[in-house]
Amino acid sequence: MISWSDLPTLNATLNATSAVFLGLGFGFIRRKNVPAHRACMIVATIVSILFLVSYVTYHAHSGRKHFPGQGLAESVYKAILYSHTALAMAVALFLAPVTLVRALRERFDQHKRIARWTLPIWFYVSVTGVIIYFMLYHWYASA
Repeated sequence: MISWSDLPTLNATLNATSAVFLGLGFGFIRRKNVPAHRACMIVATIVSILFLVSYVTYHAHSGRKHFPGQGLAESVYKAILYSHTALAMAVALFLAPVTLVRALRERFDQHKRIARWTLPIWFYVSVTGVIIYFMLYHWYASA
């Protein structure tokens, strides 16, 4: 049975999984393997949706966790967190849905045009989500 305290680790795992599938999907499309690309991007989308559900569930139950560090560590943490949050909203609310819809409608020229922006931003959001997790729950505790 999973507890509330397990959700941050689950969230980081889902973010990492999303990053892996985004990277794989990019590699497949570079090699023109469209079916493998499509499969990877669908998995990345599903995993990201699961992340969002888990994240909202955790924070609705547990509230906000504050970074315990100060000084430079806190400044670095906040810079990563704020950029992550702003870009995550852009990906979740606009970039990913538009990119996905264009692909599903087979408007590949339009899909490719926006995917050039969506992929690196989504990848950044996934990776920084893992970094934020380690800074918040592990790194500072061991420093």
